[in-house]
This record gives sequence, C-alpha cells and structure tokens, in this order.
Amino acid sequence: MSLEAIQKVTAAEQAAREQKARAADEAKRIVADAERAGKQLVADARAQAEEVVKAMLAEAEERAGNRAQQALADSAAQCEALKQAARGRLDRAAGLIVGRVGNS
Repeated sequence: MSLEAIQKVTAAEQAAREQKARAADEAKRIVADAERAGKQLVADARAQAEEVVKAMLAEAEERAGNRAQQALADSAAQCEALKQAARGRLDRAAGLIVGRVGNS
C-alpha cells in the first residue's frame, strides 16, 4: 500500500472517530435534555395536582362548614320548639302542683 493510501485511510479513521465522538456527545445532550424536560413535566404535574387537591380540600371544608351550620340551626330550632312546648305545659304543671298542694 502506498503512503498516500495509508494517509487517506488514517484520515478517514480519524474522521470516523471524530464523528462518533460528536454523535456520542449529541446523544448525551439529547438524553440530558429529555431528563430535564421529564423532570419539569413531573414537577408541573405535581404542582397542578397540589392545586387541585387544595381546591378540593377547600370545597370539602366549605361543604362541611355549611353542614355544621345547618346542623346547629336545626338543633337550635329543635331546642326552641322544646322550650315552647315546655312553656305551654308550664301553666298546666303549675295548676297541677297548686291543686295537689291545695288538696293536701
């Protein structure tokens, strides 16, 4: 083989090594970019999920507060009804007591 042919083969081998190194570097860059993008997607999804959970929790707390207020209002109404019923029986009870004391 002539010297010129050896130099061409050597240059071609060198060019192939350089191209392979560039391709490896590009592959590493692509992988790093993909990992970075994936991590960002996960972080975004997590943040969005946290916002949804906060909204759901706030809604549940509001509903629970409304139910608690309604239960208190219902209880207050029942108490008032019992008081009214007791007041209505008070005169009758007093009359019975006076009647028993008067009969003794």
